[in-house]
Amino acid sequence: MFRSLMAAALAAGTAALWLAPAAAHSVKAKPSEAAQASFDIIETTIVTRGDKAVFTTRVRGEAGKDKPDATGKFEGSSVYAYVWPTTLNSAEIGFEKDQGIVALAVTFHPDFDDAAYGARNRHIWHPHRVVLAQEKACGAGLKVIDIPAGAKPKVPPTWPNVPLLIDSPEYPTTFKGDSVDVEIPLALIGGIKGASFDGVTAGLKVNGNLHAPLLCVSDVFKVASGDLSLPGKVAPAK
Repeated sequence: MFRSLMAAALAAGTAALWLAPAAAHSVKAKPSEAAQASFDIIETTIVTRGDKAVFTTRVRGEAGKDKPDATGKFEGSSVYAYVWPTTLNSAEIGFEKDQGIVALAVTFHPDFDDAAYGARNRHIWHPHRVVLAQEKACGAGLKVIDIPAGAKPKVPPTWPNVPLLIDSPEYPTTFKGDSVDVEIPLALIGGIKGASFDGVTAGLKVNGNLHAPLLCVSDVFKVASGDLSLPGKVAPAK
């Protein structure tokens, strides 16, 4: 089912799904016992507050409690993520324009580091900005876009020097009870005012052969809207 939802969301980049006015500022979801409590989204929001954009997801259980098991090697390892897909253009976060779906993701992966400037981050939940695209070879039909060997695309200053459209900025990220929050200076995320968004919790997996696609979305735990229609609308905090 998620493959068809993602195909619809990708196609909507030039259609009414992305252009239609959002029905609500936040995206609320009914609790579901089918989802693990720490990934069972009940509300996702993005608001502007002063000179910052604040991304928040609330879940039925304790946010950040569950993490993937370490495997001891990079290939085949797992990533857990809280994700905010948006209508931002990839050019607005430092990549070439019109590359795919721009999302903020807060991730945990115990088997490798992908922080900027060679820093360590495998031991903590941490934020990324990623560009996603449809990929039939992936379990959930979606991947972080690969950078082909030899290619030198435009990348942000905090790109972690891996062959993916992924950025590793050090945005303040807080887990407290049922919520995860990320604060981003508005000056660093152009176009976020008035953008549309959704909320997703997911598992990703590094390709066991380390070939493209290198990083797949392998499992979707929950989509806040239920249909990836990006019904949320970024608005000033009340």
